[in-house]
Amino acid sequence: MFLYACFHTNPNQNRKVSLMAQILYITAHPHDETQSFSMAAAQAFIETYQQENPEDEIVPIDLYKENIPYIDADVFQGWGKLQSGKGFEELSKEEQAKVGRLSELSEQFIQADKYVFVTPFWNFSFPPLMKAYIDSVAVAGKAFKYTDEGPIGLLTDKKALHIQARGGIYSEGPAAELEMGHRYLSIIMDFFGVPSFEGLFIEGHAAMPEKANDIKADGISRAKELARTF
Repeated sequence: MFLYACFHTNPNQNRKVSLMAQILYITAHPHDETQSFSMAAAQAFIETYQQENPEDEIVPIDLYKENIPYIDADVFQGWGKLQSGKGFEELSKEEQAKVGRLSELSEQFIQADKYVFVTPFWNFSFPPLMKAYIDSVAVAGKAFKYTDEGPIGLLTDKKALHIQARGGIYSEGPAAELEMGHRYLSIIMDFFGVPSFEGLFIEGHAAMPEKANDIKADGISRAKELARTF
């Protein structure tokens, strides 16, 4: 796990003061709700949430359409220049674009109140874009801080949910130990200090295709119920 240091370390800086909650609706799926059980349940969740909380702001983040920079040589060089005391304007165009975008993503993440992650289940985990996004928001001084007693999460007033459809059964039974996507997000949310992280799983439709419609309907029903209390 790679976690990078930021250069503005006040976690409360510019944090909004409002009774309205902001929800980041973060999807890492190439399909929409007509093709994906994950997205169908997520769409039902969001629609119900909006009905129950009309004043809250839903911010969609489609990772397949957003610019999510990978942490590469340009990023390391840009960070190194900033750490040495150089100004942002002294970075190359590539460094400015990537470092600046990573800063935008991390600021957006820490200022939100709730997170809804939506992913397919690929190779026991999720698409690589989700990992790239987590890397962009895992910022020391914003999402967590280092202390003499060890790292401490700073997002202690947040709430998160992971919605994922799986063709087999991975939440329990012999295949549970193979599941690495939700487990990873759970570790990250705990590291960030997020006190409430839930999972909504729609499972078994590939293993039991004759029950696929019922499995999907049950997932949508549970998503709507969960949205009423999220």
